[in-house]
Amino acid sequence: MGGAVSAGEDNDDLIDNLKEAQYIRTERVEQAFRAIDRGDYYLDGYRDSAYKDLAWKHGNIHLSAPCIYSEVMEALKLQPGLSFLNLGSGTGYLSTMVGLILGPFGINHGIELHSDVVEYAKEKLESFIKNSDSFDKFEFCEPAFVVGNCLQIASDSHQYDRIYCGAGVQKDHENYMKILLKVGGILVMPIEDQLTQIMRTGQNTWESKNILAVSFAPLVQPSKNDNGKPDSVGLPPCAVRNLQDLARIYIRRTLRNFINDELQAKGVPQRAPPKRKRKRVKQRINTYVFVGNQLIPQPLDSEEDDRMEEDNKEEEEKDHSEVVKPEEPPQNLLREKIMKLPLPESLKAYLTYFREK
Repeated sequence: MGGAVSAGEDNDDLIDNLKEAQYIRTERVEQAFRAIDRGDYYLDGYRDSAYKDLAWKHGNIHLSAPCIYSEVMEALKLQPGLSFLNLGSGTGYLSTMVGLILGPFGINHGIELHSDVVEYAKEKLESFIKNSDSFDKFEFCEPAFVVGNCLQIASDSHQYDRIYCGAGVQKDHENYMKILLKVGGILVMPIEDQLTQIMRTGQNTWESKNILAVSFAPLVQPSKNDNGKPDSVGLPPCAVRNLQDLARIYIRRTLRNFINDELQAKGVPQRAPPKRKRKRVKQRINTYVFVGNQLIPQPLDSEEDDRMEEDNKEEEEKDHSEVVKPEEPPQNLLREKIMKLPLPESLKAYLTYFREK
């Protein structure tokens, strides 16, 4: 599934294409997508494919197409402080983006069938926290992952404000998924070849809306134990943050606000500078055809597309004649502010989440 927008040269280019094609429609979702480089979740040697609008799979590791994740993020209507459950959390790419929106007082849980994929997701999460400058630009709700089949969740598990299922849900399991949702919550899942948004409007009332035609592998049916019944899977606990952690959150928030006030007083824009000129892309594709058992977007040629290609060629020729200055590495103002505080080095390390840069 995928191929609905042009391939990008890098993560920002891919997001530009998704935004222009109206898959990304809100600033909050755009910021989360730009903060997490999709290429970081690919294995070495496969990164060249990261910025194409295509799904990717290697062994048990799988990433859906960017256009799918975009629609999911928009349909979830995420807000700070909500609880989120990712059924089939995979590499943790989606959960990490969600965590940037939920903030430190949200809940961010994921359940994944394959233990090797959970280990992979934990490695990628640790790398993001330790190495990405984006981590210091947001207040983050760190995902917690468990191994298990999402059809075996213990019956006494808590409910969530937002849920996403990343595998095809059979009609028999629709009600099972709905019960995991709080009243007022939103569930997004593929069912009967449609990515569907379900809102729980009351204890026994629901509203459903089809978002996009999709083709997902179905959920794996749970295996049974010696008693002939499937073992239940416990989800992570909804832990309350301790006082030390709360102090770190509020100190970082205060420093970040102070930095923003300083920049505003100096007249320095807080938004990133304009990016390089980029190719115009085709508008969103709504026509699909079946090839085998896969649903593939089918582009429609038009005179407008031909004009775009001519304009792109002219822009490329112009770009070749311009001297491109090397980009300077971004400045991490929050880290700099923390390191200047009159505090013991051990406390500074704690405030920076023990990041080395």
